[in-house]
Amino acid sequence: MSALPRSGPLRGTAALNESTVLAGKLTRLKMPVSADYTEWSTLRAESRHFLKPWEPTWPRDDLTRMSFRRRLRRYHRDIRADEGYAFFVYEGETGRLAGGITLAHVKRGVTQSCSMGYWMGERFAGQGIMGDAVRTIVPFCFETLGLNRIEAATLPHNERSIRLLKRVGFTEEGYARRFLCINGAWRDHVLFGLVNGDTIDPTRDEEQ
Repeated sequence: MSALPRSGPLRGTAALNESTVLAGKLTRLKMPVSADYTEWSTLRAESRHFLKPWEPTWPRDDLTRMSFRRRLRRYHRDIRADEGYAFFVYEGETGRLAGGITLAHVKRGVTQSCSMGYWMGERFAGQGIMGDAVRTIVPFCFETLGLNRIEAATLPHNERSIRLLKRVGFTEEGYARRFLCINGAWRDHVLFGLVNGDTIDPTRDEEQ
């Protein structure tokens, strides 16, 4: 990504479009497009049992092409409205789709914040890919979008996600009861935050 323009932060399609690529050490982050459907649906299907405990209940048609099209339309609406930014995460060397990372609930005014969520295909877990993707998206949030704060929430027993956030530089800030409906039930979550100016450790890419 280019440096933040002097006139202020970028928003909407000026910040993210189909030609945008965020390059990390291990990953490339790009906006999802219709051509990703087959690889996305295959990865999600084979990772269903791996992902199910950490995600909202999947609709019956979640992996259909029609559902994917609706997902893309929602992503485009969110981008145009400067309310959310979705990326797919690809292995840098092979170009294989490995997961996704989303910035949601973008708030401007006196807040200047967003909520970050991510998912990883089972066969790519534990290789440092998502840690690298999170590190890669931080400059996009702070420098390109001009945000001041990134928030993330994870289930208390999701030890891998907690370790990842702490390694990157997020600070544990609180505990929210019945915060999100995950896998069909309201679940407590641990809350994390990263603010512009916090130190990001660029060297620790392991996810054991």
